[in-house]
Amino acid sequence: MQRLYDFFRRHPTGVDTFWAVLLFGVSSLTLVASADTQSDLRTVADALVDIAMCLVVALRRKAPGQMLLLAIVVGLCQLGADVQPRPSNLAMLVIIYTVASGTRRWASRTALGGALIGPTLYAVRHGNGEAPPGGLWQGLFITGLLTVPFVLAWVLGDSVRTRRAYWAQLEEKAARLEKERETQSRIAVAAERARIARELHDVVAHNVSVMVVQADGAAYVLDASPEQAKQALETISGTGRQALAEMRRLLGVLRTGEQPESGEYVPQPGVEQLADLIDQVRGAGLPVDFRVVGEPRPLPSSVELTAYRIVQEALTNTRKHGGPDVGATVRLSYQDGELDLLVEDDGRGAQHELYTGGGADGLGHGLIGMRERVGMVGGSLDAGPRPGGGFRISAVLPLKSGQ
Repeated sequence: MQRLYDFFRRHPTGVDTFWAVLLFGVSSLTLVASADTQSDLRTVADALVDIAMCLVVALRRKAPGQMLLLAIVVGLCQLGADVQPRPSNLAMLVIIYTVASGTRRWASRTALGGALIGPTLYAVRHGNGEAPPGGLWQGLFITGLLTVPFVLAWVLGDSVRTRRAYWAQLEEKAARLEKERETQSRIAVAAERARIARELHDVVAHNVSVMVVQADGAAYVLDASPEQAKQALETISGTGRQALAEMRRLLGVLRTGEQPESGEYVPQPGVEQLADLIDQVRGAGLPVDFRVVGEPRPLPSSVELTAYRIVQEALTNTRKHGGPDVGATVRLSYQDGELDLLVEDDGRGAQHELYTGGGADGLGHGLIGMRERVGMVGGSLDAGPRPGGGFRISAVLPLKSGQ
């Protein structure tokens, strides 16, 4: 059945031609039956009306506008020649429905006008001309009865057109939403990749730099002070384990359908872990003055992670680019609606590109990554060289959404 339906949809003109031939056969039977009771000229006129109306049915979907005009012309000629209604006149209902269900608005309006005017013209043409009230009301009643099927055909066609337009709009909206969903998915994937890249950069840059400093120190004091060398190696081991745990946590988000192994992942770092970070940096040989101003209170996890990563990145850059005998200051200030963060050093004042990631490591992060992090929480970042040497990073992180 479905294959037959698909065949009909692929060959609409063929289907219409079949119905036109069937209608012509029915009209021919009535024509033959009435041939003996009417003149040859009237028979020819009836045959011409049947042929024209069947042609309207056959080509109604291929040329609806032209077939509507042909039906109007044939109807007017039929009234003018006083040709009685034929079975083939059903084509008028068919063409009215067809143009009403189509997209040509002029044809639909013309069909509606014909549906209202045509029956009136027929009633006037074939009326008996009597003026008594009974004859008038009878004529109006007959006109109404003739008008109803034509108007119903137009209403049915127009409702089909409206439904088709509605479904087309729904399909267009669904396709648009699908494209938007795909675009949003690509944006989300890109944002997640950028986030993971920033996290990996912070983890690797900080922990590896600590391990390098400790390894150099251990090699330097290995013979003179084995205890200090042993302590440095323990620091390297602990730092390596911490870096490995954080990398497992980050890469774990890329795994699908896998359960995290117990004890392998660590929670997102926050301001409470800043003290451990400062101790680790001090152990690597960088003096850091860490101060907290105001009353500590719970912060959004995104703000905590941003503050931690900014301090981590800033101290890593200080250790890498600040030069010998450099010191750093970290100040965390709790305000009413924001968290102020200040990290500065008194080093030799590294060039700006070193802090942006375009220098030593060439990873393209640094200040760019800091600004992205701060922007994600709606804050602001100010960074640049200090007067007299060194570098200064100041960040303001709002504590309430929408600020």
